[in-house]
Amino acid sequence: MSQFRLARITLVLAAIGLNAVPALMTGAHAQKTPAPAAADAPKPDTVRPELFKLIDSNVIKQLMAEKKFDEVKTRLTQADAFAAKTPYETYVVDRMKVALGSASGDDAMTITALEAVIAANRLPAVDQGEFMLALGNMYYNAKNYPKAIEWMKRYQKEGSTPEKVRSPLIRAYYLSNDFATAKTELTSLIADTEKAGRQPSLEDLRLLASSAAKLKDNATYLVAMEKLVALYPADDYWTDLLRRMQNKPGYSQSHQLDVLRLQFVAQKALAPEEYLEMAESTLLAGFPTEAKKTLDAGAAAGVLGSGNSANVYKQLRDKANKGAADDAKNIASGEASAAKAKDGTGLVNLGWAYVTMDQFDKGIPLIEQGIAKGVGKKPEEAKLRLGMAYAKAGRKAEAIKTLESVKGTDGLGDLAKYWSLWANRSATPAAAPASAAAPAPVAK
Repeated sequence: MSQFRLARITLVLAAIGLNAVPALMTGAHAQKTPAPAAADAPKPDTVRPELFKLIDSNVIKQLMAEKKFDEVKTRLTQADAFAAKTPYETYVVDRMKVALGSASGDDAMTITALEAVIAANRLPAVDQGEFMLALGNMYYNAKNYPKAIEWMKRYQKEGSTPEKVRSPLIRAYYLSNDFATAKTELTSLIADTEKAGRQPSLEDLRLLASSAAKLKDNATYLVAMEKLVALYPADDYWTDLLRRMQNKPGYSQSHQLDVLRLQFVAQKALAPEEYLEMAESTLLAGFPTEAKKTLDAGAAAGVLGSGNSANVYKQLRDKANKGAADDAKNIASGEASAAKAKDGTGLVNLGWAYVTMDQFDKGIPLIEQGIAKGVGKKPEEAKLRLGMAYAKAGRKAEAIKTLESVKGTDGLGDLAKYWSLWANRSATPAAAPASAAAPAPVAK
């Protein structure tokens, strides 16, 4: 949240507070030799000479520069004690308090003085807005979120750049536990950002996911997570998204291997048991080269080859290595029989075997031929496999078009959608650590 905080507003408030005082003081000091004025002219705002001696801007600036804040505070306390001060005199003293509180780190003084100066309504419109903005930020930093919301909303109405407080205002809603308003405002902000052709920020998406989770709004949570994996891919986001998909009513466990395949390409690393499960499943499905790649990746990640799973790993590795070597020698011999079959399933499987070997130029046409011939039992799964092949080959447009055509309410449609997200993934690096104001989405 550092971009929305003013850790110390000294410079801002000095620029619009104390640095403006000399003009005010000079005008007041000129009362000793006033110029002739028309009889009906309004009396200029003035500061009495005896009060001016206490708050002479030149003296105050020097004391502030020397960090003699106690002396400045004493002078302002004495000024406060003057009887029957005019509204203008009170206003000038309050502006001095703003500058003193800001420079000395006395936030309570600064906040009180800011409210008084704003209430006086004597500032130019631009400066009035800046004081409101500073006040809203100070309340935010003090974790007084209701007051921060109050002043930020007022700034939106009266300030010159209302967009400036849109994000911190949303965070103030979230931190005050008004998750419903935070979610509504974030949804609008993200939509406006995308409409303008920009990428929503990581923090906004995380905050939307967290707000939705607090409200148990699963639909909005999934929208946020889908955008996160597309724009800021990270293993935790993919794990959460795919776990939720598998927990949906009606999800079929028959798609588990394709889920693991997506995790394998989308995540930096899998758990040891996931590598082993994927290797075993691909061996059973007849794709030993894919199993070998899976086991090699697990070993390279340092999670396979030792510990309790070492024997299982070795057995699977030996089978995968032998099968991959056999496939490399004999795969072409299966093309003729697959082409003669009435059903296209054999062509689809043979094509996928070539894809696992990174021979996309051979594999993809075979999958296409198999689908064209007709895959009687599982046509949607064959289309998913083709979309996956396009995606792995880097043929993004064809992958997305194919995956968008996949139908299924048992998880197949969702799986195709998420493969499409991976195919269309952003080049943005993995998510950076999140700030305290935007908690990580909660896996469920």
